[in-house]
Amino acid sequence: MAGSEERVVAVIMVGGPTKGTRFRPLSLNVPKPLFPLAGQPMVHHPISACRRIPNLAQIYLIGFYEEREFSLYVSSISNELRIPVRYLREDKPHGSAGGLYSFRDYIMEDSPSHIVLLNCDVCSSFPLPDMLEAHKKYGGMGTLLVNKVSAESANQFGELVADPETNELLHYTEKPETFVSDLINCGVYIFTPNIFSAIEDVLKQKKDRANLRRVSSFEALQSATKALPADFVRLDQDILSPLAGKKELYTYQTLDFWEQIKTPGMSLRCSGLYLSQFRRTSPHLLASGDGKRTATIVGDVYIHPSAKVHPTSKIGPNVSISANARVGAGARLINCIILDDVEIMENAVVIHSIVGWKSSIGKWSRVQGEGDHNAKLGITILGEAVDVEDEVVVVNSIVLPNKTLNVSVQEEIIL
Repeated sequence: MAGSEERVVAVIMVGGPTKGTRFRPLSLNVPKPLFPLAGQPMVHHPISACRRIPNLAQIYLIGFYEEREFSLYVSSISNELRIPVRYLREDKPHGSAGGLYSFRDYIMEDSPSHIVLLNCDVCSSFPLPDMLEAHKKYGGMGTLLVNKVSAESANQFGELVADPETNELLHYTEKPETFVSDLINCGVYIFTPNIFSAIEDVLKQKKDRANLRRVSSFEALQSATKALPADFVRLDQDILSPLAGKKELYTYQTLDFWEQIKTPGMSLRCSGLYLSQFRRTSPHLLASGDGKRTATIVGDVYIHPSAKVHPTSKIGPNVSISANARVGAGARLINCIILDDVEIMENAVVIHSIVGWKSSIGKWSRVQGEGDHNAKLGITILGEAVDVEDEVVVVNSIVLPNKTLNVSVQEEIIL
């Protein structure tokens, strides 16, 4: 029987409405963490990964969305996974470490020996059980999930240097101006409860510095406009950087997929990554069909049980179709997310696109992006209730909610 000293608590940081601005127009309708990737809310994927951790006692979601926005989801996922999931709302942003610290009494309620900390906008296979085993062997306060990326893109992330023999974190710098390393921080951590003492030390230092500061009124005014609140503690700059090289922090490298979900374009890519993972982990969620009694399915495709897809349509690869969507005869869907209550009429084509809730795409119409997930107009996005009339072509465009398109558009943002 597992002892109480072996208990693990997971914490997933979900951010808030001010953080999802790059995710518009999709975040106008739903909190970003609840946007569906591969047919499941974004936050569902890290929650499912946490479920695989031995002796998991509780999962906390921390953010500053209104509680009512998460209550229904938290209730249903707790029942589905049979593990307590609770949403904790920050009164204001405290930083990644400060937010964790402000709810330390809740997190320590189950007297966990380890705390798993994840960011909701990370797309990964989340190798948490193996990472936990490595963390226990290292014997440090914390272990970071790390990944190798190209030297050109490394400066978009926290770069780090680790000892190749011991995997100890030797140096950490957040988004450096000059190249440090192609090894980056993935935003997934395992800590012992000592992390709270480390955060407390930083808070005390900040308070002491504030008390000692004796400056002129002009300097005080300047510093006040630049300074962060005294209870705002960042995990990367305030905790990881100072503790690097002190035998407290270690790294665990993932060789599997990893991405950050900052934009709608990346959500489409990550939906495809999760669909391909389903082939290994949840094959029952993937659709199949040969075009006789059901639609022709190519590659990895998720179709919600309530969606109606015509047998003469051809779907895939990398397609996710949500609840109550309707796909007409002869339609062709490739690399796209079709949200709830969408209607795609006969012989319409959707490629490299996200089609928003209650939208409709007319007969013989074409909604298409070029497929560059990083470019601003690399995929086409239709907001909620956008009607594309018959025989209209929409290419590399973003259309905000409640619009009707009766003429073709290319590389436009339609407000």
